[in-house]
Amino acid sequence: MGTINAINPSIDQTVRIFDTFYAYEQNVQAEEYDVVYSFFRSVFTTAEAAGNFTVALFRVATQSRVPVLNLLQQLEGQNQIELNITLAYYLNSIRSPATLLGVAQPTAINYYASRNVLL
Repeated sequence: MGTINAINPSIDQTVRIFDTFYAYEQNVQAEEYDVVYSFFRSVFTTAEAAGNFTVALFRVATQSRVPVLNLLQQLEGQNQIELNITLAYYLNSIRSPATLLGVAQPTAINYYASRNVLL
């Protein structure tokens, strides 16, 4: 018998997106996790920020098929601003081009694609 994935209309769309984003699971080596988390814990002031950046780095490593310790080696010696810029670059490479992180200036719109959009 089949199942139906009915969407609960009482849950806001942003809550649904937030829940699916943080429902990410991955099996990693405990030693690698400890190394990455301790690095981010030494850089950031809160445990929550360190945890979020740790998960982001493991996500980037999985998507780009680069060992997480190699990525961490590239991040060592950077301050918080440089870390934000570098991780925004890596996260933007695995995300949709419609939602770019850390971009202060809007991207240039393709004239030929935008002229076909009806308002």
